[in-house]
Amino acid sequence: MSRAARARVRWNGEQVLGRARQGALRGLLLGAEHLLAESRKEVPIAEGTLERSGATSVDEANLVAGVTYDTPYAARVHEDMSARHSPGRKAKFLEDPANREADAIGELIATQVRRALRG
Repeated sequence: MSRAARARVRWNGEQVLGRARQGALRGLLLGAEHLLAESRKEVPIAEGTLERSGATSVDEANLVAGVTYDTPYAARVHEDMSARHSPGRKAKFLEDPANREADAIGELIATQVRRALRG
């Protein structure tokens, strides 16, 4: 007659979810900072006001990050494809890097979640 193996399992679901959330928040911040840095390479520069207005934010409650340029004319400059800019500077200075860097930003977030779960 064989004996059945017995095991105990301790479920730390809340702790795991908390760590994953903290990693995601850190990753979102790093991803937003990465996008801001990349977009600053393309933002049109006249006096530098638009470039200096760039900022990141993270909404912790909803796990959402943002990159904004906060001048009254930021949206107009971003969308005006007919405007002329200095070499290397252009319209769509935020949208294009966001599309181009999406995989890298996703990996930044995933890396931070993995690190948080290991800790």
